[in-house]
Amino acid sequence: MTPGFVFERAPFASAHASTLALTPAGLVAAWFAGPHEGHPEVAIWLAREADGRWLEPAPVAIGIDRTGRRLPCWNPVLWQARAGGPLLLFYKVGPSPRAWWGMLTRSGDHGRTWSPPERLPDRILGPVKNKPVELPDGTLLCPSSTEHRGWRCHLERTPDLGRTWERLPALRAPWRFGAIQPSLLAWPDGRLQLLCRSRH
Repeated sequence: MTPGFVFERAPFASAHASTLALTPAGLVAAWFAGPHEGHPEVAIWLAREADGRWLEPAPVAIGIDRTGRRLPCWNPVLWQARAGGPLLLFYKVGPSPRAWWGMLTRSGDHGRTWSPPERLPDRILGPVKNKPVELPDGTLLCPSSTEHRGWRCHLERTPDLGRTWERLPALRAPWRFGAIQPSLLAWPDGRLQLLCRSRH
């Protein structure tokens, strides 16, 4: 890995919410980018490291609703499964964070090619901005949040890399303490700690 910028010149005006994953073939980075945050042309862009340098970034996911209308993408999260498993890319699609939904695509070749995007089940967003934590049994515990009825955090879990899901109850009522975009820390003694963004 050589220090430096992922890219020097970009074919987009604005980029935000970057995410990194270390694969057996090197680093992979993703972010959302386009004319400006919330614009329908905002897509998920990705770049791969190869031979100590970053390859040209390219869009890997666009937002389309069930009617074919173009919508912005938001908050990608890359996750490299262990033991030679796939590279997962979670992201959101929708007109705003109050009305977006979760998406997932997979790569079996370290980010070179990707599976057709899958819409996650209703009320499942996947990791909303920050990485999941893998539990000892292989379950991914995903930090998530919603904004449509006040800021509130919750956790989601998937035992099979995004094929089936369970959503856990909200961690706190938003009128008591509003928070979003949680990040999970896993401590060596097995404890988990949740850090959130709040208005307090």
